Amino acid sequence: MGTISVLANICLDGVMQGPGRADEDTRGGFRHGGWGIGYADEVIAKYVGGIDPAAAMLFGHRSYDDMLGHWTSVTDPNPFTEALVNAPKYVTSRQAGTELAYPRSTLLAGEATDTVARLKDRTDGVIRVLGSGELVRSLHGAGLVDEYVLLIHPTVLGSGTRLFGAGERTDLALQETITTTTGVLIARYLTS
Repeated sequence: MGTISVLANICLDGVMQGPGRADEDTRGGFRHGGWGIGYADEVIAKYVGGIDPAAAMLFGHRSYDDMLGHWTSVTDPNPFTEALVNAPKYVTSRQAGTELAYPRSTLLAGEATDTVARLKDRTDGVIRVLGSGELVRSLHGAGLVDEYVLLIHPTVLGSGTRLFGAGERTDLALQETITTTTGVLIARYLTS
């Protein structure tokens, strides 16, 4: 059975929307896009690069299109493009006809909680979720997430889509923390 691990950038008030670029996600009139720029350092690079390799990556369809579209268009050398393109990728969508543009991508059509539960049952190793806030909230509500690796940035945005929405109380067990040179707190939690 696989382990679902969420890797997310959030700010102190829990917003995860649009950390990477001004135009990354402007839904709901979000105007703080790119809020995570300037916080990357060698501590984050070393930590993220040293995380157990994923057996697969899991995305919501919108995050898949955005993330792969962005990183495959970047011409400067970076550690992300090759890893994203070469990793096995699973993409959730309610639409069975959804087309996936990148290699090693498999569509999980239907309700995400059902399709991801089946994926988790048949996969050995870590299934890493990147971004994909709507998907994360759905999986969290269904009790399918095993681990959260949160990069908590020292900023408060006051608006935007948060990692966790309304729901039931969930207690998490802190496994490790690392503080970066830019004040980002890397915190890894296991679900109960």
